[in-house]
Amino acid sequence: MKVDVIGMKLKPTLAPRNLSFFVAAVVGILMSSCAGPSPSRSFQSSLPPVPANSIRLTSLSENANEDSGTGYLYQANFDPDTPLQGPPKPYHPQPGDIFLSTDQLWIARLGHKLAGASSPHHSGLVIILPDGRPATLESGPHDTLFVRVLDFRENLGQYLDEGESIWIRRRKTPLTPEQSQLLTDFALRQDGKLFAWGRVIGQLTPFRSRGPWTEWVGGPHGGDRVSYFCSELALETLLAAGLLDPSRTRPAATYPCDLFYGRSNNAFINDHLDINAGWEPPARWMLTPQSAEISTRLAATR
Repeated sequence: MKVDVIGMKLKPTLAPRNLSFFVAAVVGILMSSCAGPSPSRSFQSSLPPVPANSIRLTSLSENANEDSGTGYLYQANFDPDTPLQGPPKPYHPQPGDIFLSTDQLWIARLGHKLAGASSPHHSGLVIILPDGRPATLESGPHDTLFVRVLDFRENLGQYLDEGESIWIRRRKTPLTPEQSQLLTDFALRQDGKLFAWGRVIGQLTPFRSRGPWTEWVGGPHGGDRVSYFCSELALETLLAAGLLDPSRTRPAATYPCDLFYGRSNNAFINDHLDINAGWEPPARWMLTPQSAEISTRLAATR
């Protein structure tokens, strides 16, 4: 097994009003699941390197048994605080699905709030590997410093073990074999690149890409960057597969909560982000129905 290095993840924009707010936001950002190292977490993956030259161009949802899947989805809605609502349905991962997750660190939540962002705090994409297995593409999974392609079940299962909530936004229209190939090829080329912690910190300065000037900055880079933050990587990958309009998409200025709601407090992103047109509303994902029932009972006691 290969153990990743403890690292950092994305945090959104903050225009500090004073030094104390600035310090609190930076600390929150650096400790969050999208921008900071957590000494209490580590991640191990058994996923071996996979060549990108012979992908099986089929979605796992094709001819899938309706009684089986990789986890379960509950009723979809745009409220991350809504308790699980059933009945659960088996989830069959398909390329291009977006997944999002929370962060349980209170100081990370404070950092997001001060930054003008909200839950969920992290995002990634579902891809299908050349051998047909479902995997996730993320920048900074589990507080690491790198872009990783990871086994779907193992990776999302660990998020649940860490106490996080997970949502899936399914594609309304399944990808064609050609689109799936483009998505996987691009994802595997990014595997091992760096998390863009420097540009994340830059989001706390007047030089950030998110602001009234977003229309002219923060646009696509076509996969030539050496580092990404989580939602930026997801959008760049979707663009590489031709699933979004590059003239309307600003990867370097879009945050996970924008992908969750399909709307944004940034005017340009709010008017041009096309996520709701091509993806279903977010649905809570659980590994088993039993774990979902336990989660519901725990939520009712809080």
